[in-house]
Amino acid sequence: MIILGIDPGSRKAGFGLIELKGRDINYLNSFTLKFDSKLLFFDRLKKIYEACSEVFKEYKPDEVAFESLVYVKNISSLVKLSQARGVMLSALFNCIESPVFEYSPNFVKASLTNYGLSSKDSVEKSLSLIFGDIKFETDDSSDALAIAFCHSISRKRVDKLGGTTMTSFGRGKTLKSFASSYLEMK
Repeated sequence: MIILGIDPGSRKAGFGLIELKGRDINYLNSFTLKFDSKLLFFDRLKKIYEACSEVFKEYKPDEVAFESLVYVKNISSLVKLSQARGVMLSALFNCIESPVFEYSPNFVKASLTNYGLSSKDSVEKSLSLIFGDIKFETDDSSDALAIAFCHSISRKRVDKLGGTTMTSFGRGKTLKSFASSYLEMK
């Protein structure tokens, strides 16, 4: 099974791919797509759609996990991020029939570092411990790989709940809270 993690953005977006084989989790790839910020925003949305369509067709992930939207001070930035994320989802739904899942940034960090407010550096170090030495192009690509990994260890919990979203589980700040709620689901 191939899992694609996506850290969405309107100027750049991270993608991280892993493969599950039994109990093994293998790193496949991580990269960042950069979109020309000089383009008019709606022209950029078209480029985002086209680039994401190519990624989905090339890798054909079995499951896709997105980082959920977070509170930002600048409403204009949130609107643009929401539109870019919507375009990515539209491209996904038009290219493949993979289920989509969503995780908050704090939940992703807690699943890797045991602390939901960890630094990006801590997340990258944890990923290196899991997958070996990886040179990430940007923080977006490491975040996307972290999202894919988070989903890989959260899948059973989502299946038992019968849902396709983890937003209600995104507020945990520690791995301990994640683990205790996970064990309750067994």
